[in-house]
Amino acid sequence: MESTHLFFNIAIGRGKPENIRNKEQSCPFCARNELTDIIAEQGSIILLKNKYPVLENAFQTVLIETDDCQADLSSYSREHLVKLFEFGLNQWSSMEESGQFSSVLFFKNYGPLSGGSIAHSHMQIVGLYDINYQEKLKPESFNGITISENNGVSLILSTHPQIGFYEFYIRMSNKKELGTFSYYVQKVVQYLLHGFPFRCNSYNLFFYQYQDETIAKVIPRFITTPIYIGYSIPQLPNNLEWMAEDIKRRYFFEL
Repeated sequence: MESTHLFFNIAIGRGKPENIRNKEQSCPFCARNELTDIIAEQGSIILLKNKYPVLENAFQTVLIETDDCQADLSSYSREHLVKLFEFGLNQWSSMEESGQFSSVLFFKNYGPLSGGSIAHSHMQIVGLYDINYQEKLKPESFNGITISENNGVSLILSTHPQIGFYEFYIRMSNKKELGTFSYYVQKVVQYLLHGFPFRCNSYNLFFYQYQDETIAKVIPRFITTPIYIGYSIPQLPNNLEWMAEDIKRRYFFEL
């Protein structure tokens, strides 16, 4: 039988630390001397096994992005940003190429509405033994209004968002252009946190391999519309053209 659902271990989930809302909870990623099961590291970037593997039939890892608990993707230097993306994409590819998994997820939660639990900037790489995420992709979502295009990398505001409203896609066909790819992702995150027309304090970042492209998706997180939850009907806002022009004006007028 085809596997369609991931199974969540409630007992493990109850024991996970949470300090996005609970500010008195200490940060486990700052206690670097106490970290165990380290898989790889480069400077302040560390990949290790997830201490709380809540997903059954999966191999869960955590990628700690920096040793600065107050830093986040929107504030990284260009040098650290590229180093982080190169490290993460290489580790993701290594897991995919190992042949151990049906597919490998690579994603980031940020903020109280993102589904995350630890504030310290991190990503997750999760190998799934039974589910191939590519079978669930909707390629039409990758297309829309081109905000900027440079060196074979495109920044697109989707006109067919999968969940609805605002979904940004960064598409890269030439992996040598990681600098442009990571720059576009950072600019979208900066826009969401500091320039978005609605107050936004949460987002998700997802990575996909699709055909010959590496694709990143950045989506602001709010309370999900009940129309989508109840009926799986996405909604399309009427200000997409304005938003695309607003981002161009703020960040890409020189490109």
